[in-house]
Amino acid sequence: MKTIHRNPDVMWREEADALARVLEALDRGEAVEETGTSVLFSGGTMLSLNYLGTEIWKLCDGRTPEGIVEELLPQFEVDEAVLREDVQAFLDELAVKGFIRYAE
Repeated sequence: MKTIHRNPDVMWREEADALARVLEALDRGEAVEETGTSVLFSGGTMLSLNYLGTEIWKLCDGRTPEGIVEELLPQFEVDEAVLREDVQAFLDELAVKGFIRYAE
């Protein structure tokens, strides 16, 4: 099965203040999909990631897509099929932009 690896040329940083605000909002049951918690930079392209995107990005460390879903499922109140679809769509976007690579 294919494993996923972050492109080592991509610079990234997690925004601690934004992350703290997102976690507080989640505790209150608020929607946080539009709030960025990290930023990726590569080849003149910048990409802002929301909380789920950031958590997926951090797990692109040699895991399989299934492994990422298994790790995230306890953290997010979402149907497994929905999470699986969201994770794969996001990984596809990252791959097209060259931010991640697949390996056998």
